[in-house]
This record gives sequence, C-alpha cells and structure tokens, in this order.
Amino acid sequence: MQIPSMSIQVLPPEVVDQIAAGEVVERPAHLVKELVENSIDAGSTRVHVEFFDGGRIVKVIDNGKGMAPEDLPKALERFATSKISKTDDLWRLRTFGFRGEALASIAAVSKLTLTSRREGDEQAHQLVSEYGRKKEIDKVGGSLGTTILIENLFDNTPARLKFLKSDAAENTAIKTTLRAMALSHYDVEFRIQENGKLVSFWPACKNRKDRVEQILEIKPLFVGEASRDNVRAYAVFADPHNVAKTAKNIWLFAQNRWIQDRSLQAAVNEAYRNLLMHGEYPIAVVWVETDPDCVDVNIHPTKSQVKFQEPSLAFRAVAAALRGTLEQAPWLAEDQRPRGPQPLSDVSPQDYSSTKGLPNFAETVTPKENLAFQDSSLQVTQFQKKDFSFPTSTVNQPKVDYQTLAASAEARESLRPSQASESPEPEAPRGYWSSLEVLGQANLTYIVTQGRDKIVFVDQHAAHERVVFEKLMTAWKGGKVDVQDFLFPLAVDMSPEKVEALLGIAKEIERLGVHIESLGPGTVGVKAAPLMIKEAILSSVLDKMATEIVDQGGSYSLERVVGDICATMACHSVVRAGQALGLEQMKSLLRDMDLFPLSSFCPHGRPVSVEYPFYKLEKDFGRIV
Repeated sequence: MQIPSMSIQVLPPEVVDQIAAGEVVERPAHLVKELVENSIDAGSTRVHVEFFDGGRIVKVIDNGKGMAPEDLPKALERFATSKISKTDDLWRLRTFGFRGEALASIAAVSKLTLTSRREGDEQAHQLVSEYGRKKEIDKVGGSLGTTILIENLFDNTPARLKFLKSDAAENTAIKTTLRAMALSHYDVEFRIQENGKLVSFWPACKNRKDRVEQILEIKPLFVGEASRDNVRAYAVFADPHNVAKTAKNIWLFAQNRWIQDRSLQAAVNEAYRNLLMHGEYPIAVVWVETDPDCVDVNIHPTKSQVKFQEPSLAFRAVAAALRGTLEQAPWLAEDQRPRGPQPLSDVSPQDYSSTKGLPNFAETVTPKENLAFQDSSLQVTQFQKKDFSFPTSTVNQPKVDYQTLAASAEARESLRPSQASESPEPEAPRGYWSSLEVLGQANLTYIVTQGRDKIVFVDQHAAHERVVFEKLMTAWKGGKVDVQDFLFPLAVDMSPEKVEALLGIAKEIERLGVHIESLGPGTVGVKAAPLMIKEAILSSVLDKMATEIVDQGGSYSLERVVGDICATMACHSVVRAGQALGLEQMKSLLRDMDLFPLSSFCPHGRPVSVEYPFYKLEKDFGRIV
C-alpha cells in the first residue's frame, strides 16, 4: 500500500501546549510538584496545598513575593520565565523551575485561576484561563503571595484522563510528592488538605535531621557526612533494626531536588551490606551536592533525574556518608560500645600462630565435626605463605583449603578457654556483652544472660558467625591476606572501557590482593589473586567490578564478593545451633562480641540477641498492672 505524501505543517499552539503537558504533567502529582517548586522559588515560608478527586482539583497557596499584574499573562506563556535569561544560566541554576513550560502546560489541560498580590499593592489581581484561553485581569481581594487553583484537569483530553489511576492511588502519589518537597525544604511550613480534611501539618524546622524525624515519624535517626573531591553527601538514616519492606523509604536529593537514581540507591544499599536480611531495605534520606557546573538537571521534562559529571564520586560519597556512621553503631548505648577494637593494620596472618592456639599457615588442617571446639591433626606440607611476594613459580605446590583453615582456626581461637598456665593480664574494662551474667544455655542454641533490668537471649551461632566474619574481613581490608601468583597471567576479556576502568584503580585493588596488568586494549591479565577467591570466578568478579566502576566507581564489587565469601566461611565453621557450650566458652564469646560494634547482627543481617525486660515478666506474672 502506498502511503500518501503529506506536507509539513506547523502545529497550532494548543496542540503544542498539550504535547508539552503530556511530558511535564503526566499525572496530578507532577502538577503539584511544579506548583510547589514555583512557590519555593518565590521565597515562600508557608505553603498550603489542597486537593480533591485524585488531584483533578488542586489549590496551592503561598506567602511568596507575588507577581505584578502585567506578569500574570506572561506566566501562562510557554518559555516565559524569570529564572534564566541565557544559556549559561542553565549551569548556574539557583532555582527549581527554569523551563518556563509548567504553567503553560497546566493551563492547556485545565481551568486555571491565578491570583497574586505583591507587598505594597492595595489589591490582588486575578487571571482566569480555560484550557489555554485567557480572560481579562480582575482586581480581587487577596493576601500577600500567590494562589493557583486548578480545576477540571484533563477534561479536554479524555484520552489522558482515562490513564489516571484510582483517586486513592493518585492521592497517595500527591502526598508522597509533598513529603519529598517538605524533606528538601526544612525551613518551610507545609499544610496539606485532602478532600477538605487536614492530613499533614509540618511546621518549619531548624535542620534537616529534625525535618526527617518530623515527616518519617521515626526516632532516633542518625547523621553521616562524606566528601569525595567536589561532591558532598549528607545523610539522615535509621539504624539496621528499623527497616522497610520496599525501597520507597530511600529518599534521594541532588542539589536539593528530589530525584530517582538507581546508582545512588545502590550506594545506600551498599552502605548497609551485611546488616540487613534479604527483603529488608534501609530507611534513609540523602542529599548530594556539587558545583552547579558539574551536574546537569536539564535531562528530563519532570526534572526527576540528573546527570553527574563524575557519577562515581557521587556513589562513593553517599556510601561513605552512611557507612562511616553505621560502623560506629551510634544506636548502641554508651555501655554497649566496643572497648577498643583492633586497628585494621594490626591484624595479619602472622597473628594466627600456634602460640595463640591456631595452626601456622605453613600447616594444613584435617577438619572434623564441630571445628569450633575440636583440635585437628596437623600435617606439614610444601605450601609456603606468600604475603604479597611472588616466587618464580608455583608449579606442583599443593593448595591449602584456605576457607577451612582460616575459619576453623578463627573459630577455635574465639572460643578457646583461657589457660591456667598463662600469666594473668590486667582485666580490661568490661563491655556490654561481657558485663551480662551468663545463666546457662537454652535448647543448646541460645545463651541465656541477664543484665540489670532484663534477660537477654544470644543466638550462639549468629554471634560467633559475626565475630569470625569481622576478624576475617579485618585481615582482608588490612591487606594482610595470603595471595598466590600465576605462572602465566590469567587473561580476562572485556570491553576497552572496562579495561581502562580497572587499570585506573590497579593500586587500590592490589591492596585487596588482586594484581593486574594490561594484555591488550580488550584484555586484563591477572598476575596474582587471593587464595580465598577461586580462579574459576575471577573472570566474572573482575567483569562485574569493572561494570560497577564505570557506573559507580570504587572497588565495591570485589569487597562485596569477599564479604560473601567470608560470611560463608564463618557460617560453616563456627559453633552451630544444638551444640553444647561450657560456661567459659559462652563467656569467651561474649567478650569477643565486645570487640566489634556491629555484633548485634550476623553477617546475613539476622539479629543476634532478643531482650525481655523484667517489667514484662512481672506484668505477665501479675506482679504489676
């Protein structure tokens, strides 16, 4: 079939406006966002929002600067704005609106009533527009600021109207948008009415943390900050005990704009690694700020996305802002804080010597059941420890089962009773866990302890798993792991972009035990790797890490894999549920828990302990009402 030729035509203004409306005002929540941002740009300190019928009727009242009568018609014209005047202004934005499209687009698909009064004006002025057709300006009564009333939204575009969701769903989207607007502007008062009923009132706050606690209704929350070059991240977040079932409680802001960004969301999840169970998500609000010319906010009609000049810096700043505070476990009471954990640089494989009850790394272990408590027979082998020194060849050198060796050794050491022959050492200050009085063992699984006002049940497997995991990870991060070199470099093929990304941080990943070199524009050669990582998975690990470096930066992928390996090692080698423990073994485990601030969680995010206050027992027994 031959398609008839058509001449090119210039679209009429009303069609152009409706096309723009489809991009800018996809649903009522987007309309509300645009109107509130205009109010903020006008210097408002109070914003009142009312909406009815799923957002088909919206009123926004502010106490901003207001507009001159002659500016009212201009405000409804496309590409009319007071925010920018030339191209360079796009890279020095200090306002949220700048396109000059929102009001024109909204007016094209609704009846819009614009009322505004400036300071010093005797009366307010009002302009009514019905689907883009403006009427005469009238003088009316009105307070200082601007009021915009939107009615009959999408009545002239039935096709778009039928794509709206239920009123309840649209109302929820509007309230989510307003919550985000309030989070980003802690110094502005917000009053929200839904179908004539006041649903939220958020007075202005002194800082971001107070506003987050006010809106999310969660206390206590914690603060973290970090910078990577010219990118700064500020985070307010809940502890790992307080989690959500979806990622909807991860709020992200760039240049104080509410955005959707998978990379930054991944950075938040990365910060909580080994603290949350599968299906749990953090509760966090994160602000990312950088120089205006290093971020592009003009890449999406709704301004819900931005593009950073250096995305990896943003990822690393966000992850560091949260992780730096999480590792201090600020939710613990002062008496629950660790009493001097080992510095990373002080832990090395040499520390695991036979003088401390552990086999030397020049020896191998024949594992038995209950590795945590049984001594293993030691057999001398030809294997030689290579702490970042590479002999000419490793041919015919038998490999050590590092996972069984290190984990079983750690397991026995962490629960080894003190020897009577050892010279007594001065007693260190007791931490929270070791200060608990051990009463016994329940169901051969839970250590039963009591404190001053409560009974505490400690999951022996989860607790020991965290202790061993932390010790293994500390050795790894301190660059004190054993590595093996390859007779011939292991060739890993990937895109030139990924090769360049890996080589760019070669020194950093060398600290993790992986030594690489370039074998060509599309090939990386691995000269040496840690014994913990099997050769078979090196290719996939490096390719995944290169992908994340390109998108996010840093060596998070490799550390995540190492963390998973250490968690698996710990899980399969420590004391199990159903295993009897002696009193000294239980006390020893509690003392080890005091060394690490995150002892409240196993490496898989499960809680290590459960508390029962004495007042609850007394209430259950009828001693108190």
